[in-house]
Amino acid sequence: MNGTIVIVAVVLLVLALTTLVVSAMKRRDQGMAIGDLSRETVKRDKGLVVPAVADGAPLTGKDIERAAAADRKKELEPVAPKSLAPWVAPDADAIGVSRRQFLNRSIVGGMVLSLSTFGAACIGFLWPKVGGGFGSKIRVGRVSDLLQEIEKANGFLYRADGRMWLTEYPAGSIEKAKNIYSSAELKGMEAGVIALYQKCPHLGCRVPSCATSQWFECPCHGSQYNQVGEKRGGPAPRGMDRFTMEVTPDGFLLVDTGSVIPGPPIGVNTTGQEAEGPHCLAGGH
Repeated sequence: MNGTIVIVAVVLLVLALTTLVVSAMKRRDQGMAIGDLSRETVKRDKGLVVPAVADGAPLTGKDIERAAAADRKKELEPVAPKSLAPWVAPDADAIGVSRRQFLNRSIVGGMVLSLSTFGAACIGFLWPKVGGGFGSKIRVGRVSDLLQEIEKANGFLYRADGRMWLTEYPAGSIEKAKNIYSSAELKGMEAGVIALYQKCPHLGCRVPSCATSQWFECPCHGSQYNQVGEKRGGPAPRGMDRFTMEVTPDGFLLVDTGSVIPGPPIGVNTTGQEAEGPHCLAGGH
């Protein structure tokens, strides 16, 4: 193995030396014009009139090449420098901003703009919504009118502006509810209405209602909830989340969609409602 490496190194060294010698000879031939002319050049130049030197002997091709090489060397000779003009300080207004200053200011300006945009986006995301819609308090409507709308919608009234379901909470179940639900939820339930967040607490799918079973049935993983959002089956960890509610003195329901209350724990069934018909999902509870 070591012998092979030595041989390879010697070969490479010989090739390098050969290349250097050939290059040096070529540069010498070009500079002194002592190289050989090709056959084609000699044949082509036989009929040309060759100028003669002072003694009358004609010039050879090599003589002409030497003369041309000498002319090239003269062109490369250094020229005596001219006298330098006195230095005059440049006008600051004429120079303006240097390239480095321009780049530095551009980088700083870009960073400031990026940080400002990011800060404005953060503030906009965290700033409370006061113009209505999801994330704010919504004046849903008069409770009496909402109960009529829920009945017309077959027990499930969807409000897209609040991403919520409105269902009727039975008056006979209020006493049980008082032992489980907070006052923020009971204010609407005592008026007969409950506002449920549309997302399934399992993995966040939108939960539709089932007209035949009169339950909420999640199509993603099969979680099921009764009409007031209490869990009855499936992998969900709790009942459907709901919103803080309040009823104004003039009978209007206000739902704070910016305040989500976790749903009741597994096993809570204050209304005792069972499925009232076939389930919309196969393998129902």
